[in-house]
Amino acid sequence: MNTDAGNISTPGSLRERIVIYGRMIKFSHTIFALPFALAAVVLANRHTPASLYGISWILVAMIAARSAAMGFNRIVDAKIDAKNPRTSMREIPAGKLSQKSALIFETISALVFILAAAMLGHLCLVLSVPVLAVLCLYSYTKRFTWLAHLYLGFAISLAPLGTWIALTNSFYWPILLLSFALMTYITGFDILYACQDTRFDKREGLFSIPAQFGVKKALMAARSVHFISWGFLLWFGHAFDLGLIYFCTALLIGVLLIVEHRLVQPDDLTKIDLAFFNVNSTISVMLFLGILVDELTRIWKI
Repeated sequence: MNTDAGNISTPGSLRERIVIYGRMIKFSHTIFALPFALAAVVLANRHTPASLYGISWILVAMIAARSAAMGFNRIVDAKIDAKNPRTSMREIPAGKLSQKSALIFETISALVFILAAAMLGHLCLVLSVPVLAVLCLYSYTKRFTWLAHLYLGFAISLAPLGTWIALTNSFYWPILLLSFALMTYITGFDILYACQDTRFDKREGLFSIPAQFGVKKALMAARSVHFISWGFLLWFGHAFDLGLIYFCTALLIGVLLIVEHRLVQPDDLTKIDLAFFNVNSTISVMLFLGILVDELTRIWKI
């Protein structure tokens, strides 16, 4: 597949360019982690009243960090993606976007993230480059460890903790429970998603839990990790003294996790996309709304 810049079809409008870059980084998947960061905003407001200024730069930082990490991932994995029938039509291997264009996009996104961090304070600025390094390292983990899913979860789980530090300029250990819930939540559904590439990963010598242990054991691992994630959500609610609305939300999330795992079976992986995007995006948004409404009822003493 020739990916020279001269052979890349040039989008005819700004809207088309935005769509291509958005597809490259799977912008719609931002919905998985962003609600967790917004949940941290709601709870941090107990300690330090959140301002529109701070929330705005947090949103910019979240979007920019994810864009930089995903752009880097697409560049690093371009040759692997080209070999995999499932990913061969991604923007770089399909010739819709050049490596150079992707690199420029990734670099700009990284700089915007650093700028946003600087606007949130000196401590955030100092931490911005190490955070970027952690996010980008994920792109290489599948080459040497089947714990890549856990590493991805860890990298994304920095969002609630980073949001808390940015808004309060302090550390408060209970927020780690939300980060751990996010880490295990992401780990679980990334294991599910990786089941699609079991044969390809084995053939190419790539590491994943499905490739290492088989699809059946991988699904069991995903269920176990999601059970742990649900446990962290309950502990988190207790640590922050959240009320009935939150715990009812947590119960519904537990039901959705069961539904997600009922959708994916070792001999039928056709519903992975439904479980991966629809169910997980619902869980993330539901969690944020549950925390927001619960907190509002506490403030308004309803």
